[in-house]
Amino acid sequence: MSDLDKPDTTTDLTALTADLVSAFVSHNKVGTAELPGLIATVHGALAGLGAAADTETVEAFHPAVTARKSLADPDHIVSMIDGKSYSSLKRHLTAHGLTPDEYRARYGLPSSYPMVAPGYSARRSELAKTIGLGRKPKGEIPVAASAAKPAKSGKPARKPRTPKAAPAA
Repeated sequence: MSDLDKPDTTTDLTALTADLVSAFVSHNKVGTAELPGLIATVHGALAGLGAAADTETVEAFHPAVTARKSLADPDHIVSMIDGKSYSSLKRHLTAHGLTPDEYRARYGLPSSYPMVAPGYSARRSELAKTIGLGRKPKGEIPVAASAAKPAKSGKPARKPRTPKAAPAA
C-alpha cells in the first residue's frame, strides 16, 4: 500500500474535531477563552478512542490446575477457575456466570469431562438404590395391565344421556 492509499488519521481526527466542535458551539454558548480547551478535549477524546481499540486484547484464561490433576481425587473435582476442590462444579460455575459447556470451552476440555466427582456420584447412586428409587413396588399390578382389563358389573356406571329436544321454530 502506498502513502497515497492510506488514510491520514491526523487529518481525519482534525476534521472530526472541527465538525463536533462547530456543531457544539452552534447550539451552546461557549466563551472564546474556553474554545481552545474544548478543541483539545474533543481531539484527545477522539484520539483515545482509536488507541483504546488497538490495545484491547482478548483475556486469556489460564487454568489453576491441569485437567489430569483436577480429576486425580475420585471424591473431588478441582476447579480450574480457582484451584479449590468441589464435589460438584455446577453451583461454583453458576457463581462465576458460566455454564458447563462454557467452562469446557474456556479451558479446552472434552465434552465428556465430568461436572460431578465420580466418587460422589457413586455414593449418591448407591444411596438411591438402597432406598428403592428406580424400582417398581412389589405386589402391585402395573398401570398398563390394569387399564387393559375393564371391570364388568351388572349395571352401567351412569344413566345414559337423553338428547335435547329440538327448539320450536
